[in-house]
Amino acid sequence: MLFSRIHARKWMRRCQAPTLALLAGIFLAPAMAGAAPSHDYRVVEDLRYTPPGWPAQLSGDLYLPERGGLLPVVLVVHGGSWKGGDRTSFDATRIAKHLATQGYAAFSVDYRLAPETLYPAPLDDLQQALAWLRANAAAYRLDPESVSAWGYSAGAHLVAMLGTKGNDMARLRAVVAGGTPADLAAWPDSSAVKTFLGKSAREDREMAAAASPINHISATAAPFFLYHGATDKLVEPDQARRFAEALAARGVPVEVHYLRHFGHLLTALFPGKAMAGGVTFLNAWTPTAASASAVDDRPVLESEAL
Repeated sequence: MLFSRIHARKWMRRCQAPTLALLAGIFLAPAMAGAAPSHDYRVVEDLRYTPPGWPAQLSGDLYLPERGGLLPVVLVVHGGSWKGGDRTSFDATRIAKHLATQGYAAFSVDYRLAPETLYPAPLDDLQQALAWLRANAAAYRLDPESVSAWGYSAGAHLVAMLGTKGNDMARLRAVVAGGTPADLAAWPDSSAVKTFLGKSAREDREMAAAASPINHISATAAPFFLYHGATDKLVEPDQARRFAEALAARGVPVEVHYLRHFGHLLTALFPGKAMAGGVTFLNAWTPTAASASAVDDRPVLESEAL
């Protein structure tokens, strides 16, 4: 079954903040030790990105590293089964902060949630966020040609849709996606999918297929870095495997990394080496990356257990 009824957000609220901080230090320290030198950063909060007349007033927080030159920027999209969470959720803020220390601007955003609004509303929102970043690039020293996206779980699904289905205005340099529901038809009776689409995948197979990143891959899709808990029971690892194979089959560069012994929640909270690996992947595909590295433009399918 896709997504437990006991959501990670509820679990985290019951945890003491010091406990989470201690655990994060234990699990993330090995990955951070190999990261590039840290940058200080500042956060510009509550930037409205939707235009006048949009169905909802939506905002984001922009994390800006203290470094010279144009800044590559990453759109950060929170998870929450498409019906919960916001731009300040633990998963989104940790990713945004880490990106900022690595020299990337990060725009962590809200989007419309189910069941009040259904697909494709959140995807439309994120396309507006990308348009806002490019329109306001000069004001914040952003490089409009170096825009990528990163998300986990439901957020990973949405950035994967942007990376495969995006139009010219939403074209991305790269996508980092963790615990990605790539094929919604795999869960014909999922309550989460039904809440997101308005119908279950069994009730409307065509809609489920249209809302699945795996069905929108072309040779122009963005390069993908996928990470997934090897023991994930909510979004099975087979989703990452099949998505990676489909990307590679169409000539799209892709890496997929599995976190040993980790399920969906632990991978969200403690991604370990996947966090550093995602930044390394962004560096390879981003012209103004903090750490420039040569890009091999041949399609690649790499799989590694972390």
